[in-house]
Amino acid sequence: MKYLCLGYLNKEKMEELPKEEIDAIMLECQPHLEELSNSGHVLVDAGVAQEVKSLQRVDGKIQVSKGYLTQPEKIIGSAFILEAQNIEEAIRVASLHPTVQVSLGEQLGWEIEIRQIDSFDMKD
Repeated sequence: MKYLCLGYLNKEKMEELPKEEIDAIMLECQPHLEELSNSGHVLVDAGVAQEVKSLQRVDGKIQVSKGYLTQPEKIIGSAFILEAQNIEEAIRVASLHPTVQVSLGEQLGWEIEIRQIDSFDMKD
């Protein structure tokens, strides 16, 4: 089975940090990302930019807006897809991610959401 994992962060808390501290935190993330990658379960791993555009159909037309649809204080900072036998294995593998391994992540509101993927089609 495949699982979509979304890593969230508290935008306000992250923005309060000086760039040097963020850079140091990102360096601390690297060994955990390598361990996750080396687990053999990760199919796709993406760190995402903070700029967001939302699409919605309104009165028969597609409306584009700037910003988040829900929870503006918690935003997605990473997304990855992993393959696992079951949710327990998916939790074990996802727990290798820096979101839950870096101790400062707790203060910065980092967390991971795991969802089973019902359909998956990877285009070449």
